[in-house]
Amino acid sequence: MKAIPVFAHRGASNSCLENTFAAFKKAQSMGADGIELDIQISKDGILVVFHDLDLKRLAGKRRNVSDCSFKELQSYKLGKRFTRRFFGHSIESFQTVLDWANEQQMPLNIELKQSLLMNEAAFRQFLVAMQVPKNSHFSSFHERLLRIVKEVRPEMETAYIITKKFDWTTIKKPSFFDTIHAHKRYYKRHYLNNCEEAAMGIRFYGIVGNEPFLKNPHPAVKGWITDFPDKVQKAQLN
Repeated sequence: MKAIPVFAHRGASNSCLENTFAAFKKAQSMGADGIELDIQISKDGILVVFHDLDLKRLAGKRRNVSDCSFKELQSYKLGKRFTRRFFGHSIESFQTVLDWANEQQMPLNIELKQSLLMNEAAFRQFLVAMQVPKNSHFSSFHERLLRIVKEVRPEMETAYIITKKFDWTTIKKPSFFDTIHAHKRYYKRHYLNNCEEAAMGIRFYGIVGNEPFLKNPHPAVKGWITDFPDKVQKAQLN
């Protein structure tokens, strides 16, 4: 059986600081088939690679990403509290990471975060000319952002990240998503059969590499999202 593509969650985030070039390059060296990353937007309309709405956890600053200019964001060092001043990483623009991914032909799972709703015009403008590696796609918890992608770039794959409120009957008539992304707790036969009947693919996140279903996945599965890309690849092949 052909192995299911493995996307490294925020890069190899168990080994390196999340959403940094160090994490992305480490994931590549571990054999990841693609990289999942998160996109926020700065005050001046620059898309940046960062997960949280604010800078407190990774930069120690009580500031929202969307309240800072890109220049200001780049001045902050990211990492653990007592080491980031000297060994910290910088916030990267999405364009910089995208250039690298295109050069490496590394597929991206681009998760669109809430702050993008604060500057839809800048997001739309970026989408118009954007080129992504083959087999890349957009994902989000926010329906509005996926609808924007479909309006501007209808050929792009979109994936809806579901919650417990999700109505599984809607997969038979989706209007803004092509694929479902779900936590591995939803790896249940009735959900998977619903996807298969609707010809709807599904990717699962929260995978660690010891799940029994990795060796014989349901036909509806089209991707794994994990902090441990090397372990998941190994589990699929053994």
